[in-house]
Amino acid sequence: MKHADFAIGTRFETATGQRWCCTDVGRRTIVAIEWKPDLDPAWYQGPPYPVAEVVFDEPDIATAFRSGENAIEDALAHADQNPHPGYPHQAVNTMLSTRLLDEARAYPRPRLLRIDRIDAIGELLHPYAALPISCGWRILLYAPFTDTFSALPEQDFVRLKPATRRDLETRNEALQQGPRPRGT
Repeated sequence: MKHADFAIGTRFETATGQRWCCTDVGRRTIVAIEWKPDLDPAWYQGPPYPVAEVVFDEPDIATAFRSGENAIEDALAHADQNPHPGYPHQAVNTMLSTRLLDEARAYPRPRLLRIDRIDAIGELLHPYAALPISCGWRILLYAPFTDTFSALPEQDFVRLKPATRRDLETRNEALQQGPRPRGT
């Protein structure tokens, strides 16, 4: 879904199988309460609500959908238009295995791992885990366009620009053009 799809009272679902009802719309976020059909309707009278309100930021909103059918339709409609190259099986296996390590699970700022970044040369960097080092944390990265793994200190990674759709399109265009001859 998109931010513009929400109004107070909008019902939606998330991949976890939860159902939600929007209770507020901000400039970049929405707020919602989890809708559990087994609760008495009095639990949903507000504001203020006697159940917890949860903030959904931009990445959360992008994963919301009105129904399972709607999620499938959206995925099919966007599959051929998405400039992201995707992740091969072996890369996913490496990323998930690393993320399950005890050291990686101890990372105190997991929200940082939700945001792909672009490095100085325009390469897309997908953070998939963090491991401790002597002076903090190192962020483990996967570059899907080149199918390579790397790492950066957390303080360097967080300073990189968050990736946008335009960054992905630019990277795709550069790959299609191929390497440029020297001296041009």
